Amino acid sequence: MPSPALDLTRLKTYPAGARKSKVRFDAFAKPCRKGTSFRRFYESLPNFLSVNEFRTIVDALVAAHRSRKTVLLMFGAHVIKVGLSPLLIDLIRRRVVTALAMNGAGVIHDFELAYMGATSEDVAAALADGSFGMARETHQFLNDAIQEGARRDQGLGAAVGAMIVQQRLPHRKLSLLATCHELGIPVSVHVAIGTDIIHQQASADGAAIGRTSMNDFRNLIGVVATLGKGGVVGNIGSAVILPEVFLKAVSIARNLGHAVKDFTAFDFDMIRHYRPSENVLKRPTLLGGRGIHITGHHELLVPLLAQAVTERLP
Repeated sequence: MPSPALDLTRLKTYPAGARKSKVRFDAFAKPCRKGTSFRRFYESLPNFLSVNEFRTIVDALVAAHRSRKTVLLMFGAHVIKVGLSPLLIDLIRRRVVTALAMNGAGVIHDFELAYMGATSEDVAAALADGSFGMARETHQFLNDAIQEGARRDQGLGAAVGAMIVQQRLPHRKLSLLATCHELGIPVSVHVAIGTDIIHQQASADGAAIGRTSMNDFRNLIGVVATLGKGGVVGNIGSAVILPEVFLKAVSIARNLGHAVKDFTAFDFDMIRHYRPSENVLKRPTLLGGRGIHITGHHELLVPLLAQAVTERLP
């Protein structure tokens, strides 16, 4: 038997103006005149969703800088390969960024830029004849620096940065590791054996790599222990290694009595990954803090972030 038709004339309605609306015209984007300033452009962005989350990150970085709190940037090597080292170096020199952490590939690109002002080989082309990863100076310099660092009980990042400065490589001003060495900024390198081209060579010393990278893990724990009450940690483009390392560092620091909570964590990447979401944004901030993910390309997001912060500095 068919159901009786409903009488839609009996529907209850209300005035549209009485409803709470999530979108208002005064939050819309505003056109900018040709030649306008970055500050005016930034202020013209719409007040919605990722723009507001981006502004929250900017506010947190500025507040951390003013309060002299820790700002730790962790990143994959792609950040260096797309030309962002000068922007990170500027933020280090302005004392906005107070510590860095990178993977092993980051060291390779950082050195090659310092040595010859160029990096990133054509992997597909070089793999065909087995020449991929066989650049002589790269493995000689870095494996020598790592072994020297092990003899001195240094971290891997500090050892390579010191050698870049000591040997006065021609483009050392492009080097994050050299900058950190010169300014006394903690920089840690977290290596997975076999992932980097310098591991292909007979000159690679697993004991030295392990010792210096372990030293850097312990150095990172000391940095992470100071994140509480206003610090900031950003993960840019590391899908596995740095989120895993960071999670363990948080656990150790808390085990030793440090209140690693009430900090801001953010993740920039082209797609969302499980480990950054869980190990950087979610789990470490459960005791207090906030985690923000913004999806986008590094070569767009990082320059926007750097300039937005710089505009707010004295």
